[in-house]
Amino acid sequence: MIGSVSFAILAAVANFVGGGLVAWRARGVHTALHVLTAFGAGFMLAVAILEMLPGAMEVSGGLTTVLVGYLAVHLTQHVLTPHFHFGEETHAEAMVSRGIGVWALLGLIPHSFFDGVAISGGFLISRDLGALVVTAVLLHKVPTGISLASIMLASGNTRRQALVAVGVVGLATVLGAVVTPIVGPLAQHGLGLAAGVTIYVAASNLIPESQREPGWMVPGGVFLGVAAFYLSRLFLPEG
Repeated sequence: MIGSVSFAILAAVANFVGGGLVAWRARGVHTALHVLTAFGAGFMLAVAILEMLPGAMEVSGGLTTVLVGYLAVHLTQHVLTPHFHFGEETHAEAMVSRGIGVWALLGLIPHSFFDGVAISGGFLISRDLGALVVTAVLLHKVPTGISLASIMLASGNTRRQALVAVGVVGLATVLGAVVTPIVGPLAQHGLGLAAGVTIYVAASNLIPESQREPGWMVPGGVFLGVAAFYLSRLFLPEG
């Protein structure tokens, strides 16, 4: 449990780094975000389908929990939340009020919580799976922080409020990692729910964002992410 919580804290830090890049207006954020988005999408999709799904299917009703996880993210990020996409929001005039940023925060909290569930659930099954899930989570944490912070700022919130929001989302990841081993239903079905969340983030959020970019380099980054998954799986020790 200590190991999974430590990795969840690392994921929260990555989330905060993404938010800080926007809050302090770091140069090159756009290019780095596009590349990381595509690469992370491919890696996450491979981990979810080839590693998390088989583990979820070992539990009764596993595929149902995968579907529930997928639909839960759609509900919180795109039905209940008026404005959210994985990318830097720069058009303040598109925002109605500061409340838009709050809605984005509320939509990301369940997703971030299940990132922590995925980390703990992976390590509960094996060290290999845990390591792969941690990598997948880390790859999309910086884009998540960038997205949330930029929405907060574009909707009229202060830099401090944006960073607090990013911190809250990071804490949700840590909470998910902490409670999963001690809450029976999460320990049993958490991997399936997290698989659904991961598939949604990769296939319905990140890949569409990479497809917005002209040319083939950024969309092609998805294949590099899949290739990186196979390489990391090859070199991970068994156990």
